[in-house]
Amino acid sequence: MPSVKPILVAAVVVLAAGPAHAQTRNLTLTAVPGVKVGHVTLTERPTGCTAILVEAGATAGVDVRGAAPASAETDLLKPVNLVQQVYAIGLSGGSAFGLDSRTGIVRYLDEKNIGFKAATSINVPSFRREPVRSERRRQSEDTPAADCGYRAAQAASTMPVVEGNVGAGAGATVGKSAGAGRAMKGGIGSAALQMPDGLIVAALVAVNAAGDVIDPATGKSSPASEPPTASRSRMHDAAGVRRAPSAGRIGENTTLAVVATNATLTKTQATKVAEMAHDGFARAIYPSHTMGDGDTIFAVATGTQPGAADVSRIGALAAQAVADAIVRAARQATGIPGYPAARDLK
Repeated sequence: MPSVKPILVAAVVVLAAGPAHAQTRNLTLTAVPGVKVGHVTLTERPTGCTAILVEAGATAGVDVRGAAPASAETDLLKPVNLVQQVYAIGLSGGSAFGLDSRTGIVRYLDEKNIGFKAATSINVPSFRREPVRSERRRQSEDTPAADCGYRAAQAASTMPVVEGNVGAGAGATVGKSAGAGRAMKGGIGSAALQMPDGLIVAALVAVNAAGDVIDPATGKSSPASEPPTASRSRMHDAAGVRRAPSAGRIGENTTLAVVATNATLTKTQATKVAEMAHDGFARAIYPSHTMGDGDTIFAVATGTQPGAADVSRIGALAAQAVADAIVRAARQATGIPGYPAARDLK
């Protein structure tokens, strides 16, 4: 199924604006002021793109742990490089073909005069993006293109993030390392942690992993080929011995996350938060960071909460938010032909 890739993008919120969210507090990525999220879902594929807009600009860092990434412009986020802020991060389906959606997001940002001022008359929207790989057809016409990115940017909203089979998670699957017939539906999940002192740390994750999703609270599989009430995790065989899973087929996997905080961080600090946030992958996906995954985490800081930041605290909260979002992605997903969802097994 499609593998996700990160970009500086905007996404269309194909958001059936929320009876599900109308009465509840926002505990998704858009709980961080200044962050917008939207999805465009191409249901016939299925695939799509998801974009995170920070139109006022945000300090950002990135950490790539998977061995098979595909992305655009991530080198700009190295602390030693020039650009200090980003304005969008995009995740798309369609493997490398999906990188075309960045063109539409850049066009949208340029029309709004948003971006790094390269010269008095030149506007360069800083943008990161990564595609989701797919085990299905890979023809370029079936993947998110510039129009998908542009429409996603147009639809980006501060509403609570829609989760499940949407955007970059529309065709995402998990559990492929377990062998034929064991894969389950993945998708988009999001979670936010709001502290008493006003600090907010939130995450959005597109979960298209080779490994199983494991609920850290119980140690049990969330999407698994046995009911959620099973007495043991899929990480173990009947004898209770840990299996030796494969990395899944190359080109079909990648879990991507965007972590956002309202704290004020430097690029170096944001990079450290992205590094620490990968602990959330290790807690909630087994195995993670494989040779077949392109696991990538971006961290953005909007700086609306002034003052010195406790980077260790923010990084620890980021790891928790990422793990929570991964489990939510599995629980909010709905099954597609050949790939049941966790909810189908109850």
